[in-house]
Amino acid sequence: MTELYIAVQRLLPQFLLGRIVHRLARVRTPWFKDLCIRGFARLFLVNLDEAAQPVPSGYPSFNAFFTRSLQPGARPQDPDPAAITCPADGRVQQAGTLHDTQLLQAKGMTYSAAELLGDAAAAATFRNGWFLTVYLAPQDYHRVHAPLAGTLRDMIYMPGARLSVNETTAAAVPGLFARNERLVCLFESPTGPFAVVLVGALNVASISTTWAGEVLPCTPRQMRRWHYPGRAGIAFARGDDMGCFNLGSTVILLMPPDTSVAAAGLAPGRPLRVGQRVAARV
Repeated sequence: MTELYIAVQRLLPQFLLGRIVHRLARVRTPWFKDLCIRGFARLFLVNLDEAAQPVPSGYPSFNAFFTRSLQPGARPQDPDPAAITCPADGRVQQAGTLHDTQLLQAKGMTYSAAELLGDAAAAATFRNGWFLTVYLAPQDYHRVHAPLAGTLRDMIYMPGARLSVNETTAAAVPGLFARNERLVCLFESPTGPFAVVLVGALNVASISTTWAGEVLPCTPRQMRRWHYPGRAGIAFARGDDMGCFNLGSTVILLMPPDTSVAAAGLAPGRPLRVGQRVAARV
């Protein structure tokens, strides 16, 4: 059954579906968008009490609801200034130490940080470092936040597939996260570099950032890079809003060696929230 599930995903017109979802999610016709919001919330048991605006009337489209902000204080940051906090709501898919520059994707399956980031030099800075992969389910809050204070130096758009990123697909498709479309954010911090990677998936129409707006696939589909040198770098405090998925996906955090100690209990399947301590600077 797993092979059939993967085969069906490969046969789907992934980018056509993405364009259709992109358009439908932005329909502003009140009855249509309200129907979509209410149906989605009921189907996935979304916690509406946290939403910053009343549901569904406070949102002009389904996408506005899906990428909603939360009420003030809904995601407090860990009070320890040395804490590295979770960048997204979701569940731990994998966490641990890189073996050289290889990240664990699933039991018995690894993939390359250089392929994930699209930058071998950047990947080398994370050799034998630490990583966290967070899977965002449909009901989760879908905004991404800075895990620690830092300055954005590079953003890299990497074209790729849009396969599902759930556990079933991750266990069956080698190099899934380095194959899928993704947005790589490379930061500098007082304790060294770190990376936050937003990985696209089936029905993810696009990824938006707070500094560059919506990043859409280009034609021809090719790698793009934005460099922010010197004073052009974009500074983030820990917990600042970085952007969002315009429908579902996965966030991967990379830290260099000897700069952080992972929190206990980050086993696959553990639920996480933005602001929750996942590691600490040393």
